[in-house]
Amino acid sequence: MITLYGIKNCDTVKKARKWLEKNGVDYQFHDFREDGMDNVPLKDWLENFGWQEVLNRRSTSWRALTDDQKSGMNNDTALALASKTPTLIKRPVTTSNNNTHFGFKEAEFAQLAS
Repeated sequence: MITLYGIKNCDTVKKARKWLEKNGVDYQFHDFREDGMDNVPLKDWLENFGWQEVLNRRSTSWRALTDDQKSGMNNDTALALASKTPTLIKRPVTTSNNNTHFGFKEAEFAQLAS
């Protein structure tokens, strides 16, 4: 089963959901805001991929951080910040069969669907 994590009003999440539905791919959607962060494997993502891959450094949430927060970023601080402000997480996050992808790329989604 594919799980798609994100925020429902995010344009990239909308594109990903539309692609999955158009291609008849069954998936479960977890909205960071509505469903909460308790069951999100954020710590695992950070341990396996590092904060540089997990956090969206182009987001307005990232730009809102202080220079000290940005320069002192590590997996522990990323976990604390992203748990409280999930818009820091690169979206969507897609998990399937122990594979995790950040962002939306049609080629990666085609592999997930096969």
